[in-house]
Formats: sequence, structure tokens, C-alpha cells
Amino acid sequence: MILIGERINGMFNDIKEAIKNKDPEPIKQHAIKQEESGAGYLDVNTGPTVDKENQPAVMEWLIQVAQEVSKLPCCIDTTNLNAIEAGLKVHKGKALINSTTADQAKMDIFLPLAAKYEAGIIGLTMNERGVPKTSADRIALAMELVVNCDMQGIPTDDLFLDPLILPCNVAQEHAPEVLETLQQIKTLSDPAPKSTIGLSNVSQSCVNRNLINRTYLIMAIASGLDSAIVDVYDSSLVEEVAATKILKNEDIYCDSFVKTYIQS
Repeated sequence: MILIGERINGMFNDIKEAIKNKDPEPIKQHAIKQEESGAGYLDVNTGPTVDKENQPAVMEWLIQVAQEVSKLPCCIDTTNLNAIEAGLKVHKGKALINSTTADQAKMDIFLPLAAKYEAGIIGLTMNERGVPKTSADRIALAMELVVNCDMQGIPTDDLFLDPLILPCNVAQEHAPEVLETLQQIKTLSDPAPKSTIGLSNVSQSCVNRNLINRTYLIMAIASGLDSAIVDVYDSSLVEEVAATKILKNEDIYCDSFVKTYIQS
């Protein structure tokens, strides 16, 4: 189970100010702390306040600063093609692009970029008509992403399919459909694609957000989830992931299984 740390994102005030002032220290601090907390990737997002023309330079800077102090690969989180490529050019190791939809026009743009830089890519199971309501419709779009990755020479296990969980206070019926989709993803190819979700979406504007996030993450892992963009500073969430790995017989039990998971 790969935890993708969500904290280097210009939506957070401290990161927004760091970008504005070109101050590397908050980025470095979050890169180090998220790695120490159990992250396997660092999600890097310039945020909504950076002008389109400035996004490539900001993304390049963020990734370089984060990787100065952390060995973790980055999840380059933007829809700006130029910013993605700027990040890929300076990235050390295998990056993850976040993301493309299943629109053919989008796949024709973003998948060749992933192939060129040998990066993984997140594929969202939505198209120009929006997010499907049912697992069957999500899987149909997932299959389009699988086929297009194959056509571009992208290994199937470099594709992270995101079935798009929506807030449970407005789209409660989607939660079980996403779990069903996660189970079906494993049947699409051999090797199977990986899967991911943006966990905080499930609790957006809800009360008891941490409780909802933790509960849904464990349900999703039990359904086959491979990764998630999460708040790795929620130590209870990380501990519960570590316990789930033991109970699924994916990690060998030891009395320090939480510490072992975080350090792995």
C-alpha cells in the first residue's frame, strides 16, 4: 500500500506563501516529515493561485527543493502540460503524473508524455460526460485507459486507475460503487493496473472527517486499493494501514509492525 503525501500543495497557506516568497524551508520540512511519517510518494501541486505561465517554473522548483532532502519520488499534480514536463525534466527517479481522464483527446496528450519519460500515470475513470454513477461505467472507462496505455507502450502496472470517490454527504451511493470498481480493476489485465484514490474527497465538507477517511481507506484496501493520496500526518490512519497489511498477510508480523511499515 503506497501512501502519497498530500501536503506540498499550494492550496495550503504555508505552501502558497512559500511559493510566493520563494522560500524553500516549508517545502523541505514537509518533504522530510512526510517521508518520516510513512509516505511513499510526495504529491506536488502548485495550487490554484499560480498563473498558468508561471506553473512550469514553480513546479520545477518545488520538485527540486523536495528532492534535495527526500529520496521519495514525486506525484506531479497538475493539468498543465508544460508544468508536468518541466517537473519530469528535473525529477530524480520514476515520477508519477497526476493525471489524465479517459477523454481520448486528453489521453493522446498525457500518455505519450508518460511514455517519453517512463513515468507512471494516474488515469481518472471519467470523461467529458463527468464521473459515472456505477461501477460498470467506471470499469468501461478504466478499460479505455488500459488499452490506450498499451498502445503507447506504457506498462500496465505503471497505470494507477482512480475510480473517483465523491463526498459521502452529497454522493453517498458512489462509495460502494468505487469499492466494487477497485475489485474489478484487478481483472482488467495481467499484470493488473494499480489503483489509487484521493482519500480526502470522501469526507469533503463532512463532520468527523478523519473518522470517515480512515474507515473508507481500510474498506478500500480490503477491496484491492494499491495507493492513496492522504494526510500522512494522521498517525492513526498510518497505523491502521500497517495493521491492515498484517491482516491481509501482505507484511510479516512483528511487534514493531507499525515502525517497520513506516520505514519500508
